[in-house]
Amino acid sequence: MEVTNVSEYEAIAKQKLPKMAFDYYASGAEDQWTLQENRNAFSRILFRPRILIDVSKIDMTTTVLGFKISMPIMIAPTAFQKMAHPEGEYATARAASAAGTIMTLSSWATSSVEEVASTGPGIRFFQLYVYKDRNVVAQLVRRAERAGFKAIALTVDTPILGRREADIKNRFTLPPFLTLKNFEGLDLGKMDKADDSGLASYVAGQIDRTLSWKDVKWLQTITSLPILVKGVLTAEDTRIAVQSGAAGIIVSNHGARQLDYVPATIAALEEVVKAAEGRLPVFLDGGVRRGTDVFKALALGASGIFIGRPVVFSLAAEGEAGVRKVLQMLREEFELTMALSGCRSLKEITRDHIVADWDQPRAHPRTRALL
Repeated sequence: MEVTNVSEYEAIAKQKLPKMAFDYYASGAEDQWTLQENRNAFSRILFRPRILIDVSKIDMTTTVLGFKISMPIMIAPTAFQKMAHPEGEYATARAASAAGTIMTLSSWATSSVEEVASTGPGIRFFQLYVYKDRNVVAQLVRRAERAGFKAIALTVDTPILGRREADIKNRFTLPPFLTLKNFEGLDLGKMDKADDSGLASYVAGQIDRTLSWKDVKWLQTITSLPILVKGVLTAEDTRIAVQSGAAGIIVSNHGARQLDYVPATIAALEEVVKAAEGRLPVFLDGGVRRGTDVFKALALGASGIFIGRPVVFSLAAEGEAGVRKVLQMLREEFELTMALSGCRSLKEITRDHIVADWDQPRAHPRTRALL
């Protein structure tokens, strides 16, 4: 059966993958309220399309941290991609490059920074978890730099792993034939079996919960790469991120896998954008499944969006071709949304093109009724 939208890949992935793998990708934290809300909140934003505008030419190109990309749709970091498909991160890297967009490689990838770089040219960012052993972190950042990665996406919402009950039930651990490739030579590449989630135990043992804003400064002393702070949801933290010299912010709730009952990212976005006051670009991940979602995020002030689960689900279903198709479908839907809203370039997408359920009622200019 032909796949006609991004969401359809989830059911295909569920059929193809072992339960432990699918549940790891699909589930959220605790009651999974935020997991549902990441999607549902988009449906509470409606369009105010402008008509009779010449939309014969539509330009979706943009620049992110000075790098020109074909569209404001990028790939978020997702761990353990070889658990979805044997080619894993290699396939994702090739698909992103073919689409002319950015891939973010997870610290916990099943392919190393060097291996991903070997797939050929492409603009790539590296997502970083800060380990207790800072030498490990410094080494990893240097390797990413040498492999041609262009930015660090520092995950700041995971001092401890969220309570993912599916992983606890399944006693989640990485399949024996896979390792955390970036840490292989450091004796940190294997994940032990545990009485609950093997990943939760690994994080508790290795990830530094003392991580604070001063470490963002420290990171700037060991790398010249721009640092994106990934996991900001409030105005307060946005202002500190600006002061700390971050190059950008990713509004993210970690795919609703960390703290349940935080708002959907699309609902938190505007607060962050307003607090940033244009001093740095703000991006969004979480719940994007349609071109309409991309448009809504940009109308609320995002400079671009990242997709996570659609990548691993399409990878599981069809490998590289699946990831290419997801990027192509989102691109075509976004182009269609722009045309039907009367926008010919990203700068023409404005807050007036949408109305959200949290908006105040609009005062419309009235025409005097004819008596």
